[in-house]
Amino acid sequence: MKTASRILGTAFFVEGFEVQDAPRYGAERRGAPIFAYVRASRNSVNERGIIRRPDLIIVADETLVRIPGAGVMCGATERTVLLVSTGETAMVWGERLSFSGPVIPLPLVAESEDRLEARYIGAACAGAAARLVGDISREALERAIRDELASRGEKVVRRNLDQALEAYDLMAAHAGCVAQGEEVSPEAYKKPDWIDLPFEGARLSAPVIHGAATSEGVRTGLWRTMRPVIDYGQCNRCWWVCSTLCPDGTICVNEEGYPQLDYEHCKGCMICVAQCPSHAIRAVPEHEAASDEAGSAASRPSSEGGRS
Repeated sequence: MKTASRILGTAFFVEGFEVQDAPRYGAERRGAPIFAYVRASRNSVNERGIIRRPDLIIVADETLVRIPGAGVMCGATERTVLLVSTGETAMVWGERLSFSGPVIPLPLVAESEDRLEARYIGAACAGAAARLVGDISREALERAIRDELASRGEKVVRRNLDQALEAYDLMAAHAGCVAQGEEVSPEAYKKPDWIDLPFEGARLSAPVIHGAATSEGVRTGLWRTMRPVIDYGQCNRCWWVCSTLCPDGTICVNEEGYPQLDYEHCKGCMICVAQCPSHAIRAVPEHEAASDEAGSAASRPSSEGGRS
């Protein structure tokens, strides 16, 4: 979606618009949704940040629409156009969302049997959006894709071009359906309330997962796909490095001065692996680590003195 926003923004720029495009990343974990915003105007664009009143919402992953936390429909009104990559009809989505605005399905990737086609969804979304706004020509769209993807090689550029132009042509019946956003009167502006936050001591505000008012009960270790494993034979016990740099404070120190990992809350960001001076911490795929643990448990003595 970041690439899609850049393609759309560049296409607007080629057509003589002032443009801003910017991504917005979600939580620091795999699978978190990513958003991107594009503003375009014949005049100067002075507003920054999140688009509060979108004229067009493009959804590449239809599963996000039904998740309130993703905020896909935030700010949508009856004049907002919703473009969804889906195999469902516009009527189905209108009923699901109780949305009275126009809904336009984009079935190109959604109906493809080859899931590798999903890698081109950004170009398809950008191509469809270019036709919906009604101010971007095929030539400007093609130039934008070549400018943004030139470093990927001609084969990749051509594949993205095919997807984008196909989506562009598919939206011919809806060309220009996205209306320019309305100016917001400053008379309705309400000054935000000022909130005084007391200064917090380091012990309270530092990232310590087991500290007060934290999410200790949430096993964030379930997000992990790679696990940091410590080789204590190589560890120099410079625990202040890995424990300080862990963003969630999941590394503690035992009585012998060795670092220990809290795997129930370690998210697998691998910062400790990158920062360990002695390279005593390595990254292990989670399924391999789980198999090693199962093998170790099977070889331990049972409570009756035998082998389990």
